[in-house]
Amino acid sequence: MSAPLRTLDVITLGRAAVDLYGEQIGGRLEDMASFAKYLGGCPANIATGAARLGLKVGILTRVGDDHMGRFVREALAAEGVDVSQVKNDPARLTALVVLGIRDRETFPLIFYRENCADMALDAGDIDPSYVASARALVVTGTHFSTSKVDAASRAAISAARAAGTKVVFDIDYRPVLWGLTGRGDGETRYIRSDTVSAHLQSIVPWCDLIVGTEEEIRIAGGSDDTIVALRCLRSLTPATIVLKRGAAGAAVFDREIADDLKNAIECPGFPVEVFNVLGAGDAFMAGLLSGWLRGKSWADAGRDANACGALVVARHGCAPAMPAAPELESFLARSSEIQVPRKDETLSHLHRVATRRKLPREICALAFDHRRQFEDLAQRTGGRPERITKFKELIGEAIESINGKIDGLGAIVDERFGQSVLDRLTGTGVWLARPVESPGSRPLSFEDPTGPALWLRSWPTEHVAKCLVYYDPADPLTLREVQERTLFSLQHAVRATSREWLLELIPPEGDRSDEVVLNAMQRLYEIGLKPDWWKLPPSTAADTWKRVGDIIRASDAHPRGVILLGLDSSEADLGRAFAASAAEPFVRGFAVGRAIFWAPAEQWFSGNASDERTIEDISNSFLRIVDRWHSRRKVETIGEQAS
Repeated sequence: MSAPLRTLDVITLGRAAVDLYGEQIGGRLEDMASFAKYLGGCPANIATGAARLGLKVGILTRVGDDHMGRFVREALAAEGVDVSQVKNDPARLTALVVLGIRDRETFPLIFYRENCADMALDAGDIDPSYVASARALVVTGTHFSTSKVDAASRAAISAARAAGTKVVFDIDYRPVLWGLTGRGDGETRYIRSDTVSAHLQSIVPWCDLIVGTEEEIRIAGGSDDTIVALRCLRSLTPATIVLKRGAAGAAVFDREIADDLKNAIECPGFPVEVFNVLGAGDAFMAGLLSGWLRGKSWADAGRDANACGALVVARHGCAPAMPAAPELESFLARSSEIQVPRKDETLSHLHRVATRRKLPREICALAFDHRRQFEDLAQRTGGRPERITKFKELIGEAIESINGKIDGLGAIVDERFGQSVLDRLTGTGVWLARPVESPGSRPLSFEDPTGPALWLRSWPTEHVAKCLVYYDPADPLTLREVQERTLFSLQHAVRATSREWLLELIPPEGDRSDEVVLNAMQRLYEIGLKPDWWKLPPSTAADTWKRVGDIIRASDAHPRGVILLGLDSSEADLGRAFAASAAEPFVRGFAVGRAIFWAPAEQWFSGNASDERTIEDISNSFLRIVDRWHSRRKVETIGEQAS
């Protein structure tokens, strides 16, 4: 019989929920006024962490056929986790957890898991061939706490053992989920129970790796003495046992248990400031799996696991705090100098860019966030301001008419006249950006008087903050400093709200040469600004684009890239700029507006064009620009051959 094809490294089974994290740190859960919504649940957290570390991961669970269930599925898929075995349960809701951070020792939480979807997982949901496709299966304690999920987990274990898939048991003991506390007490981590101990001891003989905290080892081993509990487990299984010890690190037992922990493989911890211990154990497991499945020694795998745990205890949230591989490597290289990981600029940047949502390689966007220009046009043609909103809705219809026909379709639109368009396009797969600057402001100011930190929190998370700044490093010092401080306030707001930002850089009136743009980019990088996107004037000089790429490569290893703006360029001039930029890989699209919609706008506002004709003219003009963009490399190649 041939060995099964291992397309996955690991499959996790069990809880998949939504965490609602209180945002007020240091208060009672009763007093929390706002909550951040994250993916949650031990197996979902482990799956996220393992995927971020580069493992191929799948998950076995159920979610409700509801908004939260779709969120869980989409969040996992966005991390690269295979969700083909995430079942929709039409009869139950997705589980919720409400959590808070009271202090470094107190983390109140309430599990809303009454008849929830993932606890309805049953043996019939387990596909043995899917389990066999993985090198390892992770089962967790909660999914043995009722007869139904116990049967499902045992069916998965049986399939794993038949296929030679390693079985990993994360004890994940939550007394409330075994009915041992009041329903509102999700914080208690340990209550002795002979019944639970006996139940867990019936599982451990079938496992290859067992992981737990001291409290979890004690409940599994049936003793309040950790050594006695470890010896009990060893009498039941030859599995490797990993004891998580918090700040002290971890101990790995791959042989007999001595009278103390001295015969264990010691994996020292990392002394960091503790902000939130919730999720640290799941990060530990992700790091341990990553090292173990890659063939590392237990000492090295334990080091990676401890480092992952140290990074998560320093952050808000569980799944969103899981580190990616570049971040883990940076921390391990500099761990002796990092006591507060969440305040380390390098780690924060690496974490942020690694966890951004996946996007198409290139963006082809129609930019119609213009405000003053439309107001002038409406006044000149005798139209009411409401007509601007109507016209922008026509542009939105043009975009909708070609959605699905172009990879990376995007739009930049303002909320003042285009809020209805933003509402319609959000969630449709169109890349969306919206302006934050007050039109024409110099020095730069924001259109919303509350400032970006509050303003961005009201936006859908997929919206990109676009900021146009008229900037020249040779500006008078006072002007330059004001503009730079304003840009920093936007960067801080974007990072605090988990958004992205696009910096549209245009030299002020006067010298608008390529050299000014290049010098401006260099200056802004040097002072610490790192926009996700640059939006730059459409230079027709190939050397300019090479120098743009060189500046980015020297300053930021993980940008989204550059998109070209149109200014007042004709279609032919845009084509030449596209061709000139073709050799630079950081140039990843365009955002053009007036070259596409201005002529139709003048006709429509003057009453000389119908809605239908306007939509058609805009969509056709946009598609011509897209064709020029897609043919840019061909133009470059022809030019090279001719020379």
